Amino acid sequence: MNNIPQFLIEISIWAVPTIFAIILHEIMHGVIALRLGDDTALRAGRLTLNPLQHIDPLGTIVLPAMLLFLHLPVFGYAKPVPVDFRRLNPRRLGMMLVAAAGPLTNFTLAILSAIGMRIAVQHLNGPLGETVALPLAYMFRASVFVNVILGVFNLFPLLPLDGGRVLTGMLPLPAARAYSRLEPYGFLILLVLLYTDSVERVVNPIINSIVQALI
Repeated sequence: MNNIPQFLIEISIWAVPTIFAIILHEIMHGVIALRLGDDTALRAGRLTLNPLQHIDPLGTIVLPAMLLFLHLPVFGYAKPVPVDFRRLNPRRLGMMLVAAAGPLTNFTLAILSAIGMRIAVQHLNGPLGETVALPLAYMFRASVFVNVILGVFNLFPLLPLDGGRVLTGMLPLPAARAYSRLEPYGFLILLVLLYTDSVERVVNPIINSIVQALI
């Protein structure tokens, strides 16, 4: 119980960048799909910054909060933006572009957050340093971590993650069809890999290298 006040402070610093990163990741899937001919996300009302349209109670709130409380890398997910890949033109390249849009959005946000953090740090000695610049610096720093983790994790080449869709689009058609049959078991495979630390051994060095380069 002694850690509750500190946990609430951490929540206030991490909540906004986490929710923003997750929501923009999903929105960009729909935006690129719309540009390539599929308006499913638009018709579903998902191309909006209104968090109520995107929040998944477990993936957007409970999971990130639990990870933060346990001092583990913070990530999460929103309700997936609906995309009808059959309507994309071109179809296979379109699928790859739609999938890649999410992680690329997170990497872009990570870079912008690193710039914002540097600007905030430069104003720490100003008249509003303790009340404005310092909280902003911590929030931008949290945003760097969250967006890098989301970007790298989602590029893991396993369906239904974005990296799996990119890989599917790159494979020859027979191999892509065979690989796509694994999608119903994707999350189970991912849980096994996470339990055995296989994913962490691959992605953690990448995440740490990118974060260090940015901050």
